[in-house]
Amino acid sequence: MTGEIHNGRSVAGDLDLSTDVVIVGSGASGAVVAAELAEAGQKVVVLEEGGHHLPAAMGAMRPSESLRHVWRAGSMTAAIGIGDSPVINVMMGRAVGGSSLLTGGVCFRIPEHKLVHWSTTLGLTELTPAKLEPYFDAVERAIHVETVPETARSRSTVLYEDGARKLGYRLTPLRRNTRGCEGRSKCNFVCPHQAKASVDLTYLPRAVAAGAEIYADCRVSRVVPHGGRAVGVSGRLLDADGHKRGHLMVRARRVVLAASAWYTPLLLWNSGIGRGSGVVGRNMTLHPSLRVIGEFDEEVRGWHGALQSAYSDAFLAERLTLVSAFVPTSILAATMPGAGPAFMARADRIRHLGVFGGMIHDEGGGRLHRGLGREPWVTYRMARADRAALSRLIRILADTWFAAGARRVYLPVFGLEGLDPSALATLNLDRIPASRIECTSQHPLGTCRMGTDRAHSVVNQDGETWDLPGLYIVDGSTFPTSLGVNPQLGIMAMAARAALRMLDRPLPAAV
Repeated sequence: MTGEIHNGRSVAGDLDLSTDVVIVGSGASGAVVAAELAEAGQKVVVLEEGGHHLPAAMGAMRPSESLRHVWRAGSMTAAIGIGDSPVINVMMGRAVGGSSLLTGGVCFRIPEHKLVHWSTTLGLTELTPAKLEPYFDAVERAIHVETVPETARSRSTVLYEDGARKLGYRLTPLRRNTRGCEGRSKCNFVCPHQAKASVDLTYLPRAVAAGAEIYADCRVSRVVPHGGRAVGVSGRLLDADGHKRGHLMVRARRVVLAASAWYTPLLLWNSGIGRGSGVVGRNMTLHPSLRVIGEFDEEVRGWHGALQSAYSDAFLAERLTLVSAFVPTSILAATMPGAGPAFMARADRIRHLGVFGGMIHDEGGGRLHRGLGREPWVTYRMARADRAALSRLIRILADTWFAAGARRVYLPVFGLEGLDPSALATLNLDRIPASRIECTSQHPLGTCRMGTDRAHSVVNQDGETWDLPGLYIVDGSTFPTSLGVNPQLGIMAMAARAALRMLDRPLPAAV
């Protein structure tokens, strides 16, 4: 018996369902749990706030269309910097498949030193490298994680590597969940050839084939408790424009939240769950990221090649990871400084630009707050060491471009023109207010962290909330610290582990 993907906007009136398990969120974590539980014979309903778009239709969208239909808030969601901290644009998906649709496909396992820290210092004894390895293996097979061949590197990445080699460090090939990548550098706007094995092409079809029912256009507002345990969720159906329609009620024997580190805390707050720990919505890590552009005399045409193909951990001791990236030219042009004819002249040289980026392994300065409406607002106070790392990261990237032969560099500093080597040498990056530095993130983590006691954490090692039995959280909000690398694979492996733990326990009786 197969399931189906339903458009909630087409449902007449209210929607009232009963199931074994209801999962809120259809992204990387929710899709994994849905497939594992449905294939084990459990009746599964998945609720997604965003719409359902066919892969080919999403791949054919222009970046502006993708921002409107697939990205949350048109990619205008941000963490507001406090003190000497930047505003950080946080990019998230809002569609069946979630942010999995919009990643560059980069797949890192959770670094071993992080798992050792979690399992020893933090007492999370079930999260050792050896115990998690089977879950990493299973997910990597399911989404076809492969090493990016050097032949797939763009000229931008090749030039950067040349500069890195001259400065004494090297690049390592990335691993990505791709099959047949043609190197169009459009991964962040849904692959036009379905070569990226996002969950809409992997885990969600498995879940549907096993009988799971997926409902798009469903905004869940709270968890429903009864008799001291979670028994369902309630909310509203949405129309094509995101406006409220009918009421939504799903009764379930087990409830799973996979709404992201940004939105899962809201569901807990609305439901009165987790207040005792005092950590719901706190400790958000973001991996603040930035990119530096190098301009060359030669034509680079950096969009010919894999969007992300190589990285360097040469500066891991400084909590920095360097990663290649090249966004679509229309997006890249919009980041160039100036206006009018001066801007057009710079934009006309897009084919001469190389791009390389990096991220900071931050200490968790983000915090969610209730907004006046449904959306939260988030503040972020960067630790002093992280602010210093921000300047260091910019300097490393710029110096490497000059070593590669760039004539000038464009730093991610609002209002700053392109710099030649002498101008960069005299620039004091530490004196530039962090509010002028352009930062992004796709990696919010840690707002409902896992722990060994209810006083300092939200969920136990199985992902079940301390406050309400039968309620599980499986997204990146449970991570106790940041990772310093892209978290997609880690989130999926942890979700696979949580699903198996659920299957080890019989479903409660229906209410």
